[in-house]
Amino acid sequence: MRQAVRLGLRARGRTSPNPLVGCVIVRDGRVLATGWHKRAGEDHAEAAALRKLGWRAPRATVYVTLEPHGFHGRTPPCTERLIEAKVARVVVGMKDPNPRVHGAGLKQLARAGIIVDAGVLGAECAAINRPYLKFVAEKRPWVTLKAAVTLDGRLAARGGDAKWVSGELSRLEAHRMRDTVDAILVGANTVRLDDPALTTRLPSGRGHDPKRVILDGRLTVPPEARALPGALVVCTEDADPARERRLAKRGAEILRLRGKHGRVDLKALVRELGRREIVSLLVEGGGQVHGGFLAAGLADEVALFVAPKLIGAGGVPFIGVDGPKRMAEAWRLGAVSTRRLGDDILVVGDVLRSS
Repeated sequence: MRQAVRLGLRARGRTSPNPLVGCVIVRDGRVLATGWHKRAGEDHAEAAALRKLGWRAPRATVYVTLEPHGFHGRTPPCTERLIEAKVARVVVGMKDPNPRVHGAGLKQLARAGIIVDAGVLGAECAAINRPYLKFVAEKRPWVTLKAAVTLDGRLAARGGDAKWVSGELSRLEAHRMRDTVDAILVGANTVRLDDPALTTRLPSGRGHDPKRVILDGRLTVPPEARALPGALVVCTEDADPARERRLAKRGAEILRLRGKHGRVDLKALVRELGRREIVSLLVEGGGQVHGGFLAAGLADEVALFVAPKLIGAGGVPFIGVDGPKRMAEAWRLGAVSTRRLGDDILVVGDVLRSS
């Protein structure tokens, strides 16, 4: 099953709105075939592995990270293919929480005389699909706040200069993060100051470019901004129509949502992104945007590249909004992990919901 988990992870950022799934087919202690779901509309993991065997795997054991589906969707039911392949046993990491699947796939296999074992390495199988599990439950994306900060929590120096807070290894890891998500979001101020391309740049030109989302309540980003072509620019309902036309000519899609004082309602935004089947969202700032997602209770995870530098009180803070008055009310992180990247330290943790 651990091999199946590793296979599923190969498609991070490419399968939405479907989950990450890996599959290993074994007989007599020997691996016959492996497969993973590469993107929505293509073979599911079980089908990808069975195809290599000519759709036949008599007496084999199939290890799959998520419950096989038993309904006709973009692809035929995996349960039917497993039954037709004459497999003897199916070992499943976890049930699929999708109401159309949940438990039904396992029952279908069992009715066909196939031995079914569920819950094997269930925690590991669930961990690779946290965005999918969130999306199924709440119809909104998993939101990760990502930033490079100094030891005193600053995104940039007093004059706005942010090149470079972190080192080369951290910047490479940040691009790996972009490669694994459906969409990336920044505020208008970040676009005006840094003019980022918001693309994924990995060695040898590899990498998947996530959907670009620019939060710009009053449509103030310049039409020549590098990130605009193909981007979704989100503004309030009363934003200037003339500015909308200028940005649309540059290839941007304009989305008007409710808001106040030029600030978009972030809850309305994440609902709309969920409707567009964006399952994972990487928020790269700036400070007002990070603070807005935290204050609205919309952040699921924080990933901070902490560099051994100090900027002082005039620097741009990671959280650019007023926080709680009491330490007991501070936003807290759980399941915290750390990793050394050159001189920097990457700190990742889940945002804990207040009880």
